[in-house]
Amino acid sequence: MATDIKEIVAVFVFVMTITVIFLRPKGLNEVYAATTGAIILLFCGIVTYSNLLDIIQKIGDASITIISTISMAVILESFGFFHWAAAKLTKFSKGSGYRLYWYVQLLCFLMTLLFNNDGSIMITTPILILLLRNFQLKPHQQILYLLSGALIATSASIPIGVSNIVNLISLKIIGMTLYEYTTMMFIPAIIGLAFMSVLMFLVLLNKLPRKLPMTSLELEDLFFKKYFHPQKGSFSFDTPKKRTRFMLGLLGFVLFVRCLLFIASYIGIPIYLVAVSGSILLLAFRWYFLGTIPVDILKKTPWHILVFAFSMYVIVYGLNNIGLTELLANFCKPIINQGLFHANFLMGGVISLLSNTFNNHPALMIGTITLSSMHLDMVTLKAVYLANIIGSDMGSLFLPIGTLASLIWMHILKKNKIRVSWKEYLSLTIIVIPLSVILTLLMLFYWTQVVL
Repeated sequence: MATDIKEIVAVFVFVMTITVIFLRPKGLNEVYAATTGAIILLFCGIVTYSNLLDIIQKIGDASITIISTISMAVILESFGFFHWAAAKLTKFSKGSGYRLYWYVQLLCFLMTLLFNNDGSIMITTPILILLLRNFQLKPHQQILYLLSGALIATSASIPIGVSNIVNLISLKIIGMTLYEYTTMMFIPAIIGLAFMSVLMFLVLLNKLPRKLPMTSLELEDLFFKKYFHPQKGSFSFDTPKKRTRFMLGLLGFVLFVRCLLFIASYIGIPIYLVAVSGSILLLAFRWYFLGTIPVDILKKTPWHILVFAFSMYVIVYGLNNIGLTELLANFCKPIINQGLFHANFLMGGVISLLSNTFNNHPALMIGTITLSSMHLDMVTLKAVYLANIIGSDMGSLFLPIGTLASLIWMHILKKNKIRVSWKEYLSLTIIVIPLSVILTLLMLFYWTQVVL
């Protein structure tokens, strides 16, 4: 196939894939659009089989790690952990709509930190819907909590690289360890996320209910009495105190595995081995405790996320093969050479723009490949890569089509007959996202001066 025709085909396939992902005709899963596009590029020879092997090498470890952490989330759900968490939110809110806002923020942040952004959205959104309907809040009031929770859950993948599959894939390309990533990114990200939560609260202050309606439904008792039946008589859940002790034990195990990921990264052990081992241990405990055969995890684990990431990477590789990343590198390099301050804001802004144009998965992949082709020194490469992450994980939230997580969120809301208009979405993000991105990029610049 002639070079000019290849360029046209690659761009056409990319545009059509992104269009279908955005529109989701008849609820079509985004994985079908991405896979079809990848197959077309392979069939046309725009992406070669040697390219495929390179892609598998780049995304393999990251994919196994993410799937393992999602599996742990699915296992915890079968223990009733998330119903328990929702019940605690009800109790801790003490009838205050303001207090509930902060607990929703904390829940969504922690779930992303413990698992990943897509998994957090898939788990917390149904729980929040149950919780908010239990309070009998009006639809527009429910949206305030759902939207602010989704924004923090998605952007909370910034502090540690292991909370987002595309972040992990990019880490391997750049040659950066999980330990290095966290050292350079954690502090700026936490400051940025705290600023984002406070700013959202101030914007929503006059819309949030001051007092919550009384609720008669006990979410915790509902789950444990109706659905939860341990096979081992030595385990008792007849009191909230015993259930809390058990759930905190499970949470402690997940935290332990999460800490081991960073230790493994620091001493050079593949982190996917730790993630898989943790999942197997938790799965074995569930089998012993609940008598649930582990095969169910194969059905509940969202394998489509892995297929989607692989297919999108094939499509981006096709764009790279026709010279798109070279054009982007030629545009960006003169500005990057002016110093880290200019480089941070340029790449953070570019990736934010690209993410809101055609989703953050391909945007970050394009940005990462572009950076790796510039022959930058390692200090500049790693610092600017982190600016890419901020643009991809936070800047992408300006529009509801900027991330896979937000697309999943919109799909869950639609299934539950909750409609969020673009006007409602933008009324919050148009203020919060640009200011939060600017502050986080600024914090990243000053923090890297300290640690580098």
